Amino acid sequence: MLDHMTFHVSDIARSKAFYAAALAPLGYALRFEQNIDGVNVLGFGQGDAAESKIDTWLVDRPCAGPGRSFSSACHLAWRAASREAVDAFHAAALAAGGADNGPPGPRPHYHPHYYGAFVIDPDGNNVEAVCHTPG
Repeated sequence: MLDHMTFHVSDIARSKAFYAAALAPLGYALRFEQNIDGVNVLGFGQGDAAESKIDTWLVDRPCAGPGRSFSSACHLAWRAASREAVDAFHAAALAAGGADNGPPGPRPHYHPHYYGAFVIDPDGNNVEAVCHTPG
């Protein structure tokens, strides 16, 4: 089971706006925003603010290590509670500046009830919302 993930982003304000809009239909909200040792860090989580577990982090700096850049070309999928939430994720992500990488719809080649939508985020990552329950 995954606990959390981090994207190193090239423009924290742009990524903040994109992820706040795209993840809202999945029940996420910005739950953490601080500058730590000169680095802006954002955390998104689901549920009530007091009990929200942050699992999506954005960091305003390149990845660690020599010659490293920002997170790009990653594929990350968030589980959606319904097909309508997948549709709303896709619409919100596009409205927030994402690029379509696969409209909402069934993907029976993954499994019979797979329903997903894909969007390219501002740094080139392929982000997805997926619902696994029958329509």
